[in-house]
Amino acid sequence: MPRAVTILSTGGTIAMSGDRMAVPALDGAALVAAVPALGVVPDLVVRSVCNLPGSHLDTTDALLIARAALEEAARGRGVVVTHGTDTLEETAYLTDVMYGGDCPVVFTGAIRPASAPGADGPANLADAVALAASVAGCGGGVLVVFAGRVHAARYVRKMDSTAAEPFGSPHGGAIGVVHEGRVNIGTYPVRRPPVVPSHLDLRVPIVPTWLGDDGALIRAAVADHAHGLVVSTLGAGHLGRRALAALRDAVATLPVVATTRPERGAILYETYGFEGKEADIRELAVAAGGLSAQAARMKLLACLGAGLERAAIAEAFLHDDT
Repeated sequence: MPRAVTILSTGGTIAMSGDRMAVPALDGAALVAAVPALGVVPDLVVRSVCNLPGSHLDTTDALLIARAALEEAARGRGVVVTHGTDTLEETAYLTDVMYGGDCPVVFTGAIRPASAPGADGPANLADAVALAASVAGCGGGVLVVFAGRVHAARYVRKMDSTAAEPFGSPHGGAIGVVHEGRVNIGTYPVRRPPVVPSHLDLRVPIVPTWLGDDGALIRAAVADHAHGLVVSTLGAGHLGRRALAALRDAVATLPVVATTRPERGAILYETYGFEGKEADIRELAVAAGGLSAQAARMKLLACLGAGLERAAIAEAFLHDDT
């Protein structure tokens, strides 16, 4: 028997419409009304949490959405969250970091507004409900479905700003598909112990690096009273000498998580011997080469919001060091 499903609408392109330029216009009930097949889904509940473009959401909004999703999942219901694609991967991963249950929690949205020719929102919503109601969707943590592809929230990234299939998972690809309401999942990633923050009103910037980086942005983040920092390193975990010096100073003040600029790869251990090598980064920062910088930021925010100290933060990221 299909699982009961709750749809939580939060805005984004899927909820936008307009004759010339799309603006927020549709609530959750209107989204469901555009998909006649959902009218026969038993015990379907629809709630509008907010109606904001993805780019307008902040960490307080993301925590509100995550909590609403997990409250519904705790009642034994499958959950669908409609969300703006600009920041969908961040809210979806925050929800995954906080989630330890088995009921499917599925994020989806749209690239084309509801008023556009070929609007993709209705099909994505139908696929998301099918996944949330299915047995196959259980036990996989938080998932993202777009254009019939199912991704694990931990690894998904927005890869294309305008294509109907905007999301991809560089580390391993999609984990399943939805066709004609039928769900086929390959292998779910190993679940991590949940980290549940009490708040997210914290300053955790992402600092990139580049050829000739003098470390000024790292120092500026510390001077701006950051609570934590994510540094996106070069290659397989490398920094220039001046950026490395700035990192050494930063870790004396706040926790730092290191990711890699390439979309696929890892932070190595002992391949190179120059100053700024991967071993130097590992000595100073928490390595999370398996996560995107934006995912690492959401996890670090959750750790800090849960009151974790540095050793516990490092342990929380241990399995993301791939």
